[in-house]
Amino acid sequence: MKAPGIGDLDIAIARARIVFSLVALFSIYVDPTTAGGFLQLDPLVLATLLLHLTYSITTWLALSRFNAGRRMLTASVAFDLTFATALAFMTEGKTSPAYIFFVFAIIAGGYRFEIWASLGVTALSVALYLIVIALSPHGLSSVYMMRAVYLAIVGYLIEFFGEQRARFESRLRELENAAQRQLIALELHDGYVQALAGINLRLEVCRQLLGSKRPHDALAQITELQTGVTREYDEVRDYIRTLAGTEHKGSRDNSIASADTRFHVRAEFTGSAMVVEHVMHIMLEGMRNAWHHGNPHSVKAGAAVAGDSIRITIDDDGAGFGETKEAPWAIALRVAEVGGRVKLDGAQPGAHLEIEIPAT
Repeated sequence: MKAPGIGDLDIAIARARIVFSLVALFSIYVDPTTAGGFLQLDPLVLATLLLHLTYSITTWLALSRFNAGRRMLTASVAFDLTFATALAFMTEGKTSPAYIFFVFAIIAGGYRFEIWASLGVTALSVALYLIVIALSPHGLSSVYMMRAVYLAIVGYLIEFFGEQRARFESRLRELENAAQRQLIALELHDGYVQALAGINLRLEVCRQLLGSKRPHDALAQITELQTGVTREYDEVRDYIRTLAGTEHKGSRDNSIASADTRFHVRAEFTGSAMVVEHVMHIMLEGMRNAWHHGNPHSVKAGAAVAGDSIRITIDDDGAGFGETKEAPWAIALRVAEVGGRVKLDGAQPGAHLEIEIPAT
């Protein structure tokens, strides 16, 4: 099955490998049937276990600093199987820790790859176990062949139950999403759709008043209508922010946005339709946020080519972002969608955004 979390899951598996390595070392050390007796350990086995612990710690450090690629994950499974095979060759007998090393390799692969790849890891583990038993220097009988059968059964059960759980969680998410869509549809129908219907009726009244040559009454209706639209606009923005799961301090009424705000816009760049659309939306959202929430006297927005990127700057002399260190969620979402970055400058008065997105 596929793991839902890529980087976090890889690091969790790496941490588990470290703990597993320490526990395995302790269990072999106190096992009276392995390596010469209680509290005694063969030097070669000890060296192998310490090497496994070093490998576990190194893998965890590497994953903590770098993103795991496909090759790195495949190599980790190969190393897990290699250590399991080596320990089986050195310690196989009435009791052996190699079995749990094979099981760990199967579990780690099962949580990170598709089911068929995980079954491949199980099959390879069984084959290696059989080879070790057949070539073991301890003169093992065919009775120990059943351990390979048990390993195959355990591997199959791990993959089967893991796949069933993944399907169950996927179905559960689908049901939750369907319920949320129905709730959103109900909210839109009972709230904002009805508000739009009311606006349409008020516009019809205004049209009739103008037709009856009653401009003053029509102007009064339009003023009330503008106030209502402003209120609905703020409610929609609040609702969208709620859906996005972002915290906000509440909307400012559009009527207090400064009518004297001057906008200076300069843009010169080339790009695909998608890039141009993202740039224009980002600039528009930035200017709207500045006007409605910062109450500035001046807003400057620009977009220009900077190497392989397009640099967008939005500056104003208004209230600024306060103590927040995060960019507005709508802008951050669009920038993240195209693999760009956002930088906030809080050293100067007002709000200052610098955004870079790939030009292609």
